[in-house]
Amino acid sequence: MPVNTVPSASSDPVASSHADAACCFNKVCIVGAGAIGGWLGAGLVRMGCHVSMLARGATLVALQAHGLRLGDVQHTVTASADATALGVQDLVVVAVKAPSLLEVAQQIGPLIGPQTVVLTAMNGVPWWFFQGFGGAMAGTSLTAVDATGEIASAIAAEHVIGCVVHASCSVDAPGVIRHHFGNGLIIGEPSGQDSVRVKALAALLVRAGFAATVSPQIQKDVWYKLWGNMTVNPISALTGATTDLILGDKLVRNFVSSVMLEAKEIGARIGIPIDQQPADRHQVTLKLGAFKTSMLQDVEAGKAVELDALVTVVKELGTLTGVATPFTDALLGLSRLQARVRGLY
Repeated sequence: MPVNTVPSASSDPVASSHADAACCFNKVCIVGAGAIGGWLGAGLVRMGCHVSMLARGATLVALQAHGLRLGDVQHTVTASADATALGVQDLVVVAVKAPSLLEVAQQIGPLIGPQTVVLTAMNGVPWWFFQGFGGAMAGTSLTAVDATGEIASAIAAEHVIGCVVHASCSVDAPGVIRHHFGNGLIIGEPSGQDSVRVKALAALLVRAGFAATVSPQIQKDVWYKLWGNMTVNPISALTGATTDLILGDKLVRNFVSSVMLEAKEIGARIGIPIDQQPADRHQVTLKLGAFKTSMLQDVEAGKAVELDALVTVVKELGTLTGVATPFTDALLGLSRLQARVRGLY
């Protein structure tokens, strides 16, 4: 099995142009060594960052014994279940599923110093969504994703840079990651500021091999991705169907479109209009072919599903904005019931 090596700045003409970006983020900790976290971690190891992973159970054992593997390449990382042992980091990448976030937030304090950047690479609406976001909803806390406010207290908004991931990865075994398709990362300050740190982080990610761009309104990118996956994810979990089958059934596709129209209206009222129709987004999804959503993968693996960050929060936003959500409510009710029966919610 090949072992990862990192080119020196002298052997790589591109490296010197990104030296400042790299030095800003020497110490990186991945919190959530699953599919996306492992994929990101491998790229940052290639960049030359000192990458550690906060993990537990079989994943921790595998990482300590064999390192992190992406495809056929093995990467050396430091792994621990104790954030204190890893210490303050320059960059903390939070790549856990939403149901695990509260527990994670209670553990990662020792990783975060005054200058630490916390990059949230997660699906759904995050707890910081309205922090730095103007308009009537500015500063609004969302119960669906942070019921007690503990997450916001543990990970202060000033540390956060948001991230929307456009890639499909899976876990073949603990510490063994497979990348299927997509390489896109959209990052942005919750305030929309074109800060020095967000530009430095984007440069680092590009150098690490990702197609990273900076968004002037990361909430818009979060909402647009949600607009597509808040429907196919829970429907795939309910039915076991891949996305091509979901959108290939006319009745199901019409139901998906109805849910999306409710979310589209909510987006318009909170200042994030979407200039497409559901049919436009369906075509984008269909081009990806037959694939299992992350939520279907979680159901098959017996893991908790992230319904609250994808669907419950949309119902809450409907209430806050005065938008009726009967189709979203039906989707949430059926998905939540199925997940409860399986012990996954």
